[in-house]
Amino acid sequence: MKSIFTNSSSSSTTDIIRNLSTFLKITTFSLLSLSLFFALNHFSPSSHSLFFSTTTPIAMSIAAVNVSDPPPPPESSPPVAVVERTGIVDENGVMTEDFVIGEWDPAAIESVVVNLSYPEGGKSDRKRKVRVPVEKYKVCDDESMRDYVPCLDNLEALSRLKFADRGEKYERHCPEKGRSLNCLVPRPKRYKLPIPWPKSRDEVWFDNVPHTRLVEDKGGQNWISIKKDKFIFPGGGTQFIHGADHYLEQITKMVPDISFGQHIRVALDVGCGVASFGAFLLERNVTTLSIAPKDVHENQIQFALERGVPAMVAVFATRRLLYPSQAFDLIHCSRCRINWTLHDGIWLLEVNRMLRAGGYFVWAAQPVYKHEDNLQEQWKEMEDLIGRLCWELVKKEGYIAVWRKPLNNSCYFSRDPGTQPLLCDPNDDPDDVWYVRQKACITRLPKNGYGANVTAWPERLHYPPDRLLSLKMDAYMSRKDIYKTESKYWNDIVNGYVVVFHLKKLNIRNVMDMRAGYGGFAAALHDFQVDCWVMNVVPVSGINTLPVIYDRGLIGVMHDWCEPFDTYPRTYDLLNAAGLFSVEHKRCNISTIMLEMDRILRPGGRAYIRDTNSIIDEVKEIADAMGWVTLLFDIGEGPHASLKLLNCEKRL
Repeated sequence: MKSIFTNSSSSSTTDIIRNLSTFLKITTFSLLSLSLFFALNHFSPSSHSLFFSTTTPIAMSIAAVNVSDPPPPPESSPPVAVVERTGIVDENGVMTEDFVIGEWDPAAIESVVVNLSYPEGGKSDRKRKVRVPVEKYKVCDDESMRDYVPCLDNLEALSRLKFADRGEKYERHCPEKGRSLNCLVPRPKRYKLPIPWPKSRDEVWFDNVPHTRLVEDKGGQNWISIKKDKFIFPGGGTQFIHGADHYLEQITKMVPDISFGQHIRVALDVGCGVASFGAFLLERNVTTLSIAPKDVHENQIQFALERGVPAMVAVFATRRLLYPSQAFDLIHCSRCRINWTLHDGIWLLEVNRMLRAGGYFVWAAQPVYKHEDNLQEQWKEMEDLIGRLCWELVKKEGYIAVWRKPLNNSCYFSRDPGTQPLLCDPNDDPDDVWYVRQKACITRLPKNGYGANVTAWPERLHYPPDRLLSLKMDAYMSRKDIYKTESKYWNDIVNGYVVVFHLKKLNIRNVMDMRAGYGGFAAALHDFQVDCWVMNVVPVSGINTLPVIYDRGLIGVMHDWCEPFDTYPRTYDLLNAAGLFSVEHKRCNISTIMLEMDRILRPGGRAYIRDTNSIIDEVKEIADAMGWVTLLFDIGEGPHASLKLLNCEKRL
């Protein structure tokens, strides 16, 4: 009996030891597996995630409770026959099978592919070219390049000009291929982070724009003064030394129909000085694009942008300005030093092209109110020219005259035969502006009234404008859907930027959308009340959507990113580039575009670059070589999506 119990006890002990050993092995293996899993997740080199989840709390609760084993898979069943359906949407929005298939147009298909936001999305990265590592970029040795504007400071090209009687020397003359910028433009030695808006409207750091020429020339006209380490802007101008606000009140009383911020939403200020006219119009819900040439007062646009006011270097010379027809609700010239009647009135005809039907031209100048013989002669010449343009003199009071452009072409056709200037050829495209010479003819207004009947602000920001239907693109019936979809797309993205990147706390003021589309990014920034303005750039390589952007109450410009942009260094706080490099890398050198971005981006500024994986890899390498701080994020579709977001910061 004793031996039986002894053997039984020994056997039980052995079994327990064996079971314990097995348990320890399983436990050890499990712990090692879990440790390896968490280590791989923690130290993985993959990008950050930037997901904007829309899962509701209820859904997440249900997902958490439902942890039981999944049901067995159903028995395999024969595949369901696929019913092939074809059709089109008719003009009533109903699917119909009553259609005719025409010939396949390869050009149209190619156009659709090219105009996709990310034409390389979905392509295999295995076809990428082997890239040579990018060396770190150095700061340019020449200290005088701190205010360098490549296409306006090309001394070699300027020396070859044969004629310059119409301001040709102030137009674009870009460096030849192979001679573009290959270094980082230096900043002033004591440069500081800009004073935030709205305080910057009235004062900026002297060290950021250390130029005193304007103070010496215009200090007595209440433009600008120096106080300790700052430039001060009292708000005056040559013709309104008592301040822009008082001047705007005077215009409003003269012409009550000029309802700033409602029907007048987008204005152009010609020969703007330091842009006080536009700065004070911002308070009245008017976005004013202030322009001036890079002439003897060459830093006036630089001061305007340092203040946080929309501005751009531009000149009335031989080429069309880079804005579409019927862009501006009001165009203003206060002692802008332009003789509008010279050269058969071609510069006023260019104003007429850009002025919206029913829009206003405000002229404050000596010929309006002084009685010297030569000035009165100028007034008579102006009256005669404007009469032939069919503009109506609405009011002349003191030193201000206000005219209104007609709403249609009826007045033009009722003029005496042979009256100059003639109407432009019906085939002339008034929105074709890139390196196009000005034309001494009157731009025809569309017969359908497109451009004249925009809604009042702020409704016009989201209401699809009529000129959406006149864009040169393949889609017709779906254009409004594309327009609305783009707005929603950018609304979701900007919401993420505001929440994740704390966009409202970054002191973002001057923003550029480098491939603006319909202006959805700018509209979303407005909707989320980010206190900024946006320069919407429409590349020449895509569809010209500028008329739609202006009809929305936004501003923008045509540009070719193979060439430098007409602005001073350090003038923008945020650059948005979505799908830009996917389109332009076949035409332009990516490093050339990136160096231009560095030139125009302020220290402390950001660049959000959203593009395909293969493009982003190359862009990130260049950004790192320029000294930018970069972070790579997955987009909402997750880590395996074909797109990535590169968040860049140019630190001081």
